[in-house]
Amino acid sequence: MISALYGVLLALLICGLSLNVIKARRKNKVIYADGDCKELIVARTAQSNAVDYIPVTLILLLLLELNGGNVWLIHAVGIVFVTGRVVHARGIINESLKGRVLGMQITLYTIFALCFLNIVYLPFEKLLM
Repeated sequence: MISALYGVLLALLICGLSLNVIKARRKNKVIYADGDCKELIVARTAQSNAVDYIPVTLILLLLLELNGGNVWLIHAVGIVFVTGRVVHARGIINESLKGRVLGMQITLYTIFALCFLNIVYLPFEKLLM
């Protein structure tokens, strides 16, 4: 499964972002929420945004694969999405609005592309069985 490769890469990204949250919690001795600590707010924002967008995109990528999408197309979409998520996470962590905007543009365009591609590759003949 091609989508498993991108699932693994994105899970590693989430783990890295989670480790940033843990480090910020320990450093600032914050047990719950963000404790009004800017470092922790930033770390939690990067992590939660990734968790918001990664699952639905992985589901769409898997569906494209199951619907018989072209192997290279699946890889291309996966690479673009991972890149967008890394750019966005770095934008948040480095407090770069430009990075955040670019990362979200890549993310949303990828989701829209996957929606479109899943319709194109949808096996309509099997829907009526």
